[in-house]
Amino acid sequence: MKIGFFIFDGMTQLDFTGPLQVLGRMPNSEIFIIAKAIGPVSTDGALTVLPSHDMATAPDLDLLCIPGGFGIVGVANEAPSMAFIKRQGEQASYVTSVCTGALLLGAAGLLNGRKATTHWAYHSLLARFGAEPVSERVVRDGNVFTGGGVTAGIDFALTIMGDIHGPELAKAVQLGLEYNPQPPFQSGHPDQADVDILAKTEARYAAPIADTLLAFAPFFEDRKDTP
Repeated sequence: MKIGFFIFDGMTQLDFTGPLQVLGRMPNSEIFIIAKAIGPVSTDGALTVLPSHDMATAPDLDLLCIPGGFGIVGVANEAPSMAFIKRQGEQASYVTSVCTGALLLGAAGLLNGRKATTHWAYHSLLARFGAEPVSERVVRDGNVFTGGGVTAGIDFALTIMGDIHGPELAKAVQLGLEYNPQPPFQSGHPDQADVDILAKTEARYAAPIADTLLAFAPFFEDRKDTP
């Protein structure tokens, strides 16, 4: 199985490295790290990633995974990158995303009529691509798997592992990674967060969401009422 991650400047590193840690343990598979060009790709943290392939040398993938992050705005403005996502997604057996990577799938026309999820702050935007937003940590609709925000990428990857190789292997991988989350605070979802913390976090996302609306407006199914 050829598993490909499409990475870009400004991606959220855990959207990429979380699923990579899981899917890298999939038997009989090969990982491809793909970017628009060969060269360092900066993440939203201190980590810089070197892709193994550019879009021209990447093979046809069996599983396409798109991470998210504020850098999706730049990708939406790159016609070759969007064409690559669309082409790979149309022929892949598994079309997947983590966090706001789902918006890139939507912009490529790969979520139309599909149930999907993404980061809670961007969740309502999914409908603008003709998708059906579902408030779950991992959502599957046919061959499309979408994960919620950031840390949900690990759950998402284990779900795919179980679908392809069965729950026994997925459980073994989970045990090997000691993935047994016990967060010190119950504040990982708007339903759990204190009102003041939620308000401050929503305010922090206001500008990036406005940028996202502008960048993705040409791809919305309901363009007539786009801000």
